[in-house]
Amino acid sequence: MREEFLHHLWLYKKFQISNLQCTSGKPVQIVHVGQYTQQSGPDFFNAQIVIDNQKWAGNVEIHLKSSDWYVHHHEQDSAYDNVILHVVWEHDVEIFREDNNVIPTLELIKYVTEATLASYERLMMPKRWIFCENDIATVDPFLFKNWQERLFFERLERKLFQVDTLLKSMNNDWEATLFAMLAKSFGLNSNGSAFLQMSQSIPFPVILKERNSSDSLISLFFGRLGFLDHRKEEVYFETLKKQYDYLSHKYKLEDRIIEEPSFFKHRPDNFPTIRLVQLAQLYHLQQNLFSSIIASDNIDSIEKILALNVPEYWETHYQFDKVSPKKRKPLSKSFIELQIINTIVPLK
Repeated sequence: MREEFLHHLWLYKKFQISNLQCTSGKPVQIVHVGQYTQQSGPDFFNAQIVIDNQKWAGNVEIHLKSSDWYVHHHEQDSAYDNVILHVVWEHDVEIFREDNNVIPTLELIKYVTEATLASYERLMMPKRWIFCENDIATVDPFLFKNWQERLFFERLERKLFQVDTLLKSMNNDWEATLFAMLAKSFGLNSNGSAFLQMSQSIPFPVILKERNSSDSLISLFFGRLGFLDHRKEEVYFETLKKQYDYLSHKYKLEDRIIEEPSFFKHRPDNFPTIRLVQLAQLYHLQQNLFSSIIASDNIDSIEKILALNVPEYWETHYQFDKVSPKKRKPLSKSFIELQIINTIVPLK
């Protein structure tokens, strides 16, 4: 049994949801399971639960055993103060809030059918390819091919709508639209929203004026996302901090209201600091990026456009004040392919 399976059960309500009871015997009704975060903190945010005819709004934490709460030291983490329901597979100990009140616990083992468990066990069995490998051969080839094509067009249509919406918000400025799209794509799923907000908080003419210095662009990107808020004992940090203070005053950049980027569950090469530096370096090196991309007609030419390396400082750092072994950090082939799929093809 894996905790991720319990996340799946809760997210899609794959258990008997009528006549639920806490381990205390009080009735439980699920109004809204909450937002599945997959990041640090409770597993589901902003859930709505009715317990003993009292409606609660807050967070839900999921564990295999109730005692895992203490194993993971959640009692010492204020991020878990708003947990309204502890969902577990097996209840073995009561969990208390800071005020000594018991956190209601729902024990899922009582409400999951044997069929659901059997299906989970089949999915966990070793596979050669994909989960439906034994069934896919039964699908008519004509239907399968048409289904694949339809998926491709539906995905492209969704991305085209996003491009169109972004273009209108940028007053039909294609170069500014490309910058925003690349920023979102460089942020990947976890930081795409923050990177997009960052790109929209800097007027694109400012990017054009400051692109002759990669440090100027880095200071703007870092400053807008709060990476220069906490003082570091490094000359390079101070240089970026002073540059950002000067540029934000010069261009009268408004106070930022941008969500904080996450480092959680990222490999170092995908740290938001590195992706921002690469984005800055791209706009520093490519003076006519939009025109070059539109004129390119094959993958090789796009790979040449996106070929870059980070400045020397970032070859030995992933974050400020933390030296790492020297390593070139170009955009990988798989990351470039991601930009082609998510940004360049829809744009063209």
